[in-house]
Amino acid sequence: MASDTDAPRLNRIEPGGLDPIDDEELGELLSGDLLEGRSGANVDLDGRVLRDLAIEECTFAGIRLDGTELQGARFREVLIDRLDASVLRAARTTWHGVRVEGGRVGSAELYDTRFDDVVVSEARLGFLNLRASRLRDVLFRGCRIDELDVDGAVFERVAFDGCTIGAIAGTAARVAHVDLRGADLDRIDRLEGLRGATLSDEQVWSLAPLLAREAGFRVG
Repeated sequence: MASDTDAPRLNRIEPGGLDPIDDEELGELLSGDLLEGRSGANVDLDGRVLRDLAIEECTFAGIRLDGTELQGARFREVLIDRLDASVLRAARTTWHGVRVEGGRVGSAELYDTRFDDVVVSEARLGFLNLRASRLRDVLFRGCRIDELDVDGAVFERVAFDGCTIGAIAGTAARVAHVDLRGADLDRIDRLEGLRGATLSDEQVWSLAPLLAREAGFRVG
């Protein structure tokens, strides 16, 4: 990475001494509860109402959150190996020290959310709504993002490594040390949402017609 574009500052996340979570404990979870120091496999929370849930120092080998109401939830030092949801309803949540490896999310409602020290790897994201969210020290690696909405978001030390992004939409985002050089932007519709991000020379050449139109020039 270039010296003037800082990489995300990521810590090692290794929850230890975890107790397995059973179906009965999962079934008793309510909004506002604390789930701490647990490990689970193929956890299914589809359709549950779990607003303001706190999950700390946990690992999940597969978790389903389709339609789960997670508004206001807090995730701290959590490792997730595959997260699946047609609709992820997690607005106004907090993610600190979280690693997500793999999975498919159709629509991720993550507006007004805080991300700090987060890595999302090898995931397929249809619509990623990050409106008014704050991302600091975040890495997207090997992800496919069909549509990314960043209206009013704040990005600091965010990188996209080996990702494909279909469309970026939104205005009034504030960007510092955002690295798009590792992303495939061939099908980008609009770039104003991440104005100020770092592009490679090859990306600038391939996006030249789009950049010219956004600057108000007539092309062709």
